[in-house]
Amino acid sequence: MGGNLPSTLAAFAAALAVLIVVHEYGHYVVARLCGVKVLRFSVGFGRPLWTWRRGPDRTEWVLAAFPFGGYVKMLDEREGEVPAAEAHRSFNRQSLGRRSLIVAAGPAANFLLAIVLYWLLFMQGVTELRPVLGAPSPNSPAAHAAVAEGELVRAVSGKVVATWSEVRWEAMRLTLDGRPIELEVINPRGEIAFRRLATAGLDPAALEGDVLRPLGLKLFRPLLKPVIGSVVADGPAARAGIRVGDEVVVIGGRPVRDWSEVAGRIREAGDRPLDIELSREGHRLEVAVTPVMVEEQGRRFGRIGIGVREDPAAFEAMRVVVSYGPLDSAARALRLTWETSALTLRMMGRLLTGELSWKNISGPVTIADYAGQSARLGADHFLRFLALISISLGVLNLLPVPVLDGGHLLYYFAELLKGGPLSERAMEIGQQIGLSLLFLLMAFALYNDINRLVSG
Repeated sequence: MGGNLPSTLAAFAAALAVLIVVHEYGHYVVARLCGVKVLRFSVGFGRPLWTWRRGPDRTEWVLAAFPFGGYVKMLDEREGEVPAAEAHRSFNRQSLGRRSLIVAAGPAANFLLAIVLYWLLFMQGVTELRPVLGAPSPNSPAAHAAVAEGELVRAVSGKVVATWSEVRWEAMRLTLDGRPIELEVINPRGEIAFRRLATAGLDPAALEGDVLRPLGLKLFRPLLKPVIGSVVADGPAARAGIRVGDEVVVIGGRPVRDWSEVAGRIREAGDRPLDIELSREGHRLEVAVTPVMVEEQGRRFGRIGIGVREDPAAFEAMRVVVSYGPLDSAARALRLTWETSALTLRMMGRLLTGELSWKNISGPVTIADYAGQSARLGADHFLRFLALISISLGVLNLLPVPVLDGGHLLYYFAELLKGGPLSERAMEIGQQIGLSLLFLLMAFALYNDINRLVSG
């Protein structure tokens, strides 16, 4: 996070506030519609920091000290004495159907938020990368399918796509199913061709990073001149005297033609010293730089702290703005929310069966980092992040784990089968199991967060 810590924390706080308020407001609205009296609406847990009362029932609205969650407290005879005149407004006096609706309303509100956000984004238009393919990795499914650099993807297994993110999404879904990926492409000569990528032999661990990498699918990147556009202060390059505007001519005794060769050779060098020949204002000079080793997604490579001078025209040609009408946007928003929910459940299932590593679970630090990054990229990126996290929160809360909304729905299903409520002892045991499972999940998430911070 570094120097972006204030903006990261602000973005995380905003995301938390929206998600918690929407979720709890879902419970609140449906409870009121069902005639249940709401005593307290709390954002956060623990000691109240700010309290005020409003509404005909003088509901207590609270902002509490611990912000990771919230709750709606309703009138309930199991939690205290209730005046006879208001007994009919107690939660426990409601029918099984009404109680189920009130509990399910929180996750439903999260799904509705995602649908609304996606609908707005699809209508206003989002800037994406065009799905132009780069040269595939050697011996990859893409290479075996004869994918060629410069081909534009028109459809993935019959589904028309307009952006690179859509290609990535469809490839992930098909890879999870173990189904082949059928690409309909237009080559640089304007000819339509079809490429079939096999996915059955891929290691399930391939899904833990970028699913397109093991497939060999790469985004086309315009050739950029090897001119340095940024130098990290006090990094290896800065200490060696490299400046913004220098053009890299030779690295390790071999000439370079574009920036990808510069980046590739620095990565390959690891922490071995490199001799770099530069062109500066018409003069040649040589510097010696020792890269530092960094690790990302389990891979270690060298880095010297430089960035390329971007070519705005080249990158503009790779961008496309996609937008749709109100009805089409609504249909796309519904479909994307449904597909994302289903994919989230499937990934959770693979975690439980051991097909995916538990290292994929992210905690509050990682989520905060993503919130900050998306906010810095622009409002549309932040809203997409918010929609995705809202879906994840909705799915998580529907899991049949006691203390979650899904656990309460599980109790009600058992009550339906049994013909009466479960015993207090059974519910107490369920609560203990649920709390243990949540504690275990939080421990894994925090461990992964700390591990990511330590490994950089």
